Amino acid sequence: MGFSEWKEYRLSDLMSIIGGGTPKTTVSKYWNGDIPWLSVKDFNSDNKIVYETEKSITHLGLINSSTKLLNKGDLIISARGTVGALAQLGKSMAFNQSCYGLRANEITTNDYLYYLIKHKINNIQQNTHGSVFDTITRDTFEILTATLPNDIEEQKAIANILSTLDEKIEVNNQINKTLEEMAQTIFKHWFVDFEFPNENGEPYKSSGGEMVESELGMIPKGWEVKELKELVSIIDNRGKTPPLVDKETMYPIIDVRALSGENRIINYENCTKYVSKDTYENWFRSGHPVEGDILLSTVGSLAEMKIFFGNIGCIAQNVVSLRCNDISNLYMYQYLKYIKNDLVSYNIGSVQPSIKITHIIKHKILIPSQDSEKEYHLLTESLSNIIYNNYLEINNIKALRDTLLPKLMSGEIRVPLNKEDEVS
Repeated sequence: MGFSEWKEYRLSDLMSIIGGGTPKTTVSKYWNGDIPWLSVKDFNSDNKIVYETEKSITHLGLINSSTKLLNKGDLIISARGTVGALAQLGKSMAFNQSCYGLRANEITTNDYLYYLIKHKINNIQQNTHGSVFDTITRDTFEILTATLPNDIEEQKAIANILSTLDEKIEVNNQINKTLEEMAQTIFKHWFVDFEFPNENGEPYKSSGGEMVESELGMIPKGWEVKELKELVSIIDNRGKTPPLVDKETMYPIIDVRALSGENRIINYENCTKYVSKDTYENWFRSGHPVEGDILLSTVGSLAEMKIFFGNIGCIAQNVVSLRCNDISNLYMYQYLKYIKNDLVSYNIGSVQPSIKITHIIKHKILIPSQDSEKEYHLLTESLSNIIYNNYLEINNIKALRDTLLPKLMSGEIRVPLNKEDEVS
């Protein structure tokens, strides 16, 4: 096959472009129905498929607004503000006016169109309009062009290669989500419901284990309550911003955006600031996180937290590191996650949410028996290792996908369709 069998099209020639809308927020009967309603926060990630939305609308809300219903497999792209977030729908959904729905026509398929748009996303972002907010308009899709195979089977083969990689990423993400839920479930069963195994392997509380009064209410006999400051050392470099460099280095600054989400792994993709080696080694007064530390946000989105794996990154504004002393860091991480709302309640910010470490470290922490704490640590250490290894594999797969994407979409790498064909 040669490039003569590829043809150039305007992006608008390849699809239907569908506008969204928002039902009146003051009409309660339009909301909280069974129709998922997308906004950019639901798909502003690197995941290909979006399955869930934060909000939903009713059928009445759908027919009394300008929002449309997209089909499973259609695409959604953010068009205003955060421009260029892209996903494919895992089920039928409605969406707001800050997005466009994209539906492939007979020239291509939704799967191929997803990767084509992903390949063109920088061009799309460079062709926005608007004096206040960057905005994709329908003209953006009229202006931009793309060259793609005439043979739809070749398009499907290209999309299949890339989809296989995205599916593996999704599988790993789902495994990690399940493992996080397991760690939380075990924690609650053992340290909230107090049904940890006793010396006979029976659930402690329901089998008659003795409970005693404490500052936190009734707890198993022999357990303690201490203030957080007795259990952790604090690494705190807040107060001023370190000198930054204008290129990516081995020393990213981990801020609150990198701590968002339910996974315990730092999201380095959200790190946008970097320092030099000299700054890393000499500027930070409290030093750096070490493996196993718990990173906690104190400004903006409060009490977001992650566990520091490996040795990459530093903290400055709005994040502190908690280093556990004589207590399991995995128990402490899960405990702090469980009481997150309590930590957020220390907010003292009138304009921007903010919590003081001097307040947080006085919070009471339940200290379980050494046996139950040790057993929980061993269980969740295995889960954490799997989660981290899956995270590393996800990064490797993403790197492979992102390397293949431009080569496949430009025809630099051709996909054989039968045994006689050869990759050129």
